[in-house]
Amino acid sequence: MTGSVASGSPLRLAVAGASGRMGRMIIEAILETTDVALVGALDVAGSPACGQDAGAALGRALGVAIASDPAAALRDAQVLIDFTRPAGTLAHLEACRRLGVAIVIGTTGFDAAQKAEIGAHARHLPIMLAPNMSVGMNVVFGLLEVAARGLREGYDIEIIETHHRHKVDAPSGTALRMGEVIAAALGRDLAACAVYAREGVTGERDPATIGFSAIRGGDVIGDHTVLFAGTGERIEITHRSSSRTTYAHGALRAARFVAGRAPGLYDMKDVLGLT
Repeated sequence: MTGSVASGSPLRLAVAGASGRMGRMIIEAILETTDVALVGALDVAGSPACGQDAGAALGRALGVAIASDPAAALRDAQVLIDFTRPAGTLAHLEACRRLGVAIVIGTTGFDAAQKAEIGAHARHLPIMLAPNMSVGMNVVFGLLEVAARGLREGYDIEIIETHHRHKVDAPSGTALRMGEVIAAALGRDLAACAVYAREGVTGERDPATIGFSAIRGGDVIGDHTVLFAGTGERIEITHRSSSRTTYAHGALRAARFVAGRAPGLYDMKDVLGLT
C-alpha cells in the first residue's frame, strides 16, 4: 500500500472536492497541522478550479494543482479525504483501490446499493466512512443509544435537522445516522419505522415510528435535535455546528487512524475508541 512512510514523516493526504466549502476547510486544516501534508487535490472535470493551485482560494501558493484525474491527484497520497457526492466518491474509491490509497469518506446520500458497493471495496481497502466527523456529534450518538433504551416506552421520537440552502440531500446523513442508532437500540428496523413526511389528514401518530423533519435555509452549517416526547415531559438532545472546522479536524483524525490499517470498513467510533 502507498501508506508506508518513514517514521516522523508527515502523512501524505489528497483532498477531493478541493474547491468546495468543505474541501477548502480541510486544506486549511492541513496547512495548520504539522504531521500531515497536502500532496494531491481533486475536483470534478470541467470545474474552473482544475489546473489552479489548491491554495489559491486561501491566498497561498502550495505547489499542488487541482486535478480532475484521480490517478494524478492520488499518485503520491497515502489517504484521500472525500466530502463530495455519492457518484464521485464511488469513482474515487475505484481509483483508491487500484492505487492502494486509504480513504476517509464524509459524503452523505448513499443509497443501499451504493453502501453495499463501499462494503465490497472495504474487503480490499481500509475505508473510514462516517456521515459526521465531529467528535461532539459522535459522542451524541452514544448518548442517543442510552436515551433510547431508557425511554423506549411512552415516548415519541422525532429528529429535526436544519442545514444551509445549498445542501442537496434530505434528511441529512447525520439525521439518518441518529435514526439508525436509535432504531438499533430499540430493536427496530429504521427502513420500516421511519416517517419522512406528513401532510393533510395523517391520522394519529404511530408510537413505533421515528419521525424526521428537514429544514433548509440561509447559511446554517448543521443543527440536529432528537426529541423524546412523553406525557408531561420532553427530553431534547441537540448538537449545533457553528463552524466546519470541527468536521475538518475530525477528518484529519480519521485519516491518521485509517492510514496503514488492514482492509475494512471503519467509523468514527473506531477512530475515537468508543467501540
